[in-house]
Amino acid sequence: MLVGSGAGFLGAIAGVGGGIIITPVLTIYFGVPLTQAVGTSLIAVITTSAASSSVHVQRHVADIKLGMTLELATALGAAVTAYFAPYVNRNVVAILFVIFLCYSAYNIGKKMLQSGTKAPAGEIPHYEPKHYPLGLSSSLVAGGMSGLLGIGGGPIKVPIMYIFMGVPLLVATATSNFMIGVTAAASAVVYFRRGDVLLTAVVPLVVGVFVGSTVGAKAAHKMNSRYVMGLLIAIMILLAIQMAIRVVKGHMG
Repeated sequence: MLVGSGAGFLGAIAGVGGGIIITPVLTIYFGVPLTQAVGTSLIAVITTSAASSSVHVQRHVADIKLGMTLELATALGAAVTAYFAPYVNRNVVAILFVIFLCYSAYNIGKKMLQSGTKAPAGEIPHYEPKHYPLGLSSSLVAGGMSGLLGIGGGPIKVPIMYIFMGVPLLVATATSNFMIGVTAAASAVVYFRRGDVLLTAVVPLVVGVFVGSTVGAKAAHKMNSRYVMGLLIAIMILLAIQMAIRVVKGHMG
């Protein structure tokens, strides 16, 4: 429950869903097999989206039209890769996760430096999303990473929307939170039917994630985000190092 609360809170603030924390934590600290950790994490990501996106939609921050457009590609990528995940070597998946953690830490750090000292608040400036082909292609990749690694694809979609599509940071984060639930659901069904969802871990995680995500979404509009982003980056780097060590020692199975 504590892991879920922390992951949900940070995921809602950064728009990454929390799966990027939950999957390696379940594997490293709770001894959950990687495939089951991915399937279990996807259920938690759905909860993060449901809790946080409802707040953002109510405040008219999430761009529903943009989210639904990008989600077409994301859901396709998530559903397809979920079927092939069991046939991929666990060490390969773990290495991909290490790379993805480092990539996400870099992009969130870059976003933190560009966003100033506080999370964006107040009126959202006028914008018109651009570079839709890039957005759709990156969403397809984000969906694939979601189905393979148990994340919502937010660490890819938030930087793409913000840096390349010209979407304000707060809108990009809120729209990502809106999308990640559908993305995770597209592949979670496959994992659940295979029996790769650990129900004994899902229940406490979902409770914690729901509470953390709700608080995080409400706090995102008025809190200093630099400290939260910094903590998230530190956690991801630590998990990347520990998972890399397990791969080197041959503990991934």
